[in-house]
Amino acid sequence: MTVLPATMTAIEITEPGGPEVLRPAQRPMPLPGAGEVLIQVAAAGINRPDVMQRLGGYPPPPGASDIPGLEVAGSVVAVGLGVNHTKLGDQVCALVTGGGYATYCVAPELQCLPVPKGFSMVEAAALPETFFTVWTNLFERGALKAGETVLIHGGTSGIGTVAVQLAKALGAHQVFATAGSRDKCHAAEKLGATRGIDYKHEDFVKVVKDATGGRGVDVILDMVGGDYIQRNIHALAVEGRIVCIAFLKGATAEINLMPLMLKRGTLTGSTLRARTVEQKGAIAAPLRRIVWPLLEQGKIKPQIYRTFPLAQADEAHRLMESSEHIGKIVLTV
Repeated sequence: MTVLPATMTAIEITEPGGPEVLRPAQRPMPLPGAGEVLIQVAAAGINRPDVMQRLGGYPPPPGASDIPGLEVAGSVVAVGLGVNHTKLGDQVCALVTGGGYATYCVAPELQCLPVPKGFSMVEAAALPETFFTVWTNLFERGALKAGETVLIHGGTSGIGTVAVQLAKALGAHQVFATAGSRDKCHAAEKLGATRGIDYKHEDFVKVVKDATGGRGVDVILDMVGGDYIQRNIHALAVEGRIVCIAFLKGATAEINLMPLMLKRGTLTGSTLRARTVEQKGAIAAPLRRIVWPLLEQGKIKPQIYRTFPLAQADEAHRLMESSEHIGKIVLTV
């Protein structure tokens, strides 16, 4: 039986503000409740919602840890009552509602998945938030099917690199991805995009329309919002679906819905963090069944841009905000 320390190191948000407000601190050791496991964290992924939380714009849901961090990988060192399938010593990666930037983190068993065979802890820590998000939005809400066409905005972000690979691996006919430079467009194409679109110098609506013979795309995954919402509608095919997952250019826009109506289109969206454990567990099941074998076969792979030690979470956030990265930024413990 491992004797656990009474305290752990965690990164606190001392007040809303810039990356400098992230500071290491000592916190009481968390204890797993019913249906939960305690993970000794080896690595934790960095995500845009962490930045939003640090700025004061995305508070944790009621009852969640105030420590940032939505995904971790590590070893299970304690289990709560009612944990049926996870044992001490199991290596897992987990989606969490907070608490990831720490040496220990509690996670619901339903939100844990095994570290894929052959994966490092850094690679495993880059999986949960992005894969849960892409699966539920692109394949469940967006209902992307083999043979359809898709446009993925932010194609070289953590979300984008996964969405491009999964869409391609699961049979999308054409995968378009927007990015902020030719180099990033080439990176998206290397991951499987049919065409990278440099949004700074190209009109994605025109590119998509030209490439599809005027038809447009069946599904659009959008994390930009703002004036992209109307442009997405114009780029959409008849019976197409737009799924909004973030609003980097703002959550409000004046739009003409007539083209959406004429196309019998769908404009939808979702958030992940506030969903129940059971709802997140329902996303984990198809990931384990359909996506984890693709990871273990090397058909898709998380793109790790850079790692930072836990104590340098502030530097990791500076890199995230610069948007220089392609893929994921990960903290190592």
